[in-house]
Amino acid sequence: MNDDSQTKQALTYALGANDAAARRLEIQDAQFAAISERLLDGLSLRPNDRVVELGMGAGSFSRRILNRLGKAGVLVGIDKTQGLLDQAARSLAPLSGPHLELKLADISEAESWLSDADVVVGRTVLHHLEMPEVLLGRWRHVLRPGTRLGFIEPEFRVLIGRLAALEQQSRGELAPLRRWAEGISRYYQICGLSPTIGATLARTLAAAGYEQVETEWFECPMDANGIENILLYYDEIRDRYEASGVMSAAQIDRDKQLLAALPTDDLPAIWGMYCVTCRQA
Repeated sequence: MNDDSQTKQALTYALGANDAAARRLEIQDAQFAAISERLLDGLSLRPNDRVVELGMGAGSFSRRILNRLGKAGVLVGIDKTQGLLDQAARSLAPLSGPHLELKLADISEAESWLSDADVVVGRTVLHHLEMPEVLLGRWRHVLRPGTRLGFIEPEFRVLIGRLAALEQQSRGELAPLRRWAEGISRYYQICGLSPTIGATLARTLAAAGYEQVETEWFECPMDANGIENILLYYDEIRDRYEASGVMSAAQIDRDKQLLAALPTDDLPAIWGMYCVTCRQA
């Protein structure tokens, strides 16, 4: 496989990109509200910053960025799915005016529009790449000195141990949550992606030569919105799970029924998030 083929394969989005996917991303924005604002605080966004957002999707995180920019600020939103960019344009129209630039592109083509960025951000995007470490290293030769970078990346595996332990302590109703965490971890590995990049991201950035690297870990509370997010995820991924052997349609339907009936007042977190910031030297 040549380099171009490897890059194309690595940047194939593993999940869905339709209206239901946009709804799932909206739910995730509510779940990730505190950590999203924490990231933007850490980046010290200024009113006149030019911010490049990688993988903007339907624009839920973009709204938080725009709320911090002034009249001279610009948000450049990058995504490889035109449908999601169209949704973002409609959703953000009341906020953005001329201060929003939408670009249909892969992250691998970033060099032409990263060079004048003051801030580069990405929320839950790097783990969809096969080797994000390569891109982060290459960007060192593109970004201008002082550019601030910030990423939020999920962690699906760490908390599986807790779920398994709770199951053994008479909480068998948590089994479908454990199976969901196991399933998404297996699926990403089958796709050759990087579901654990968050755990190594700070060390990766420091090794590549970025400065002032800081990282924090958060657990995401599980509630009714979290259950809806999982149900929508299963709807998006059903055919791909079957084709890859992760779960059958019957298994997905069974777990969807169990999840829909699950009381949501005392659920443990089933995934966490890493929040990482740094500066270009």
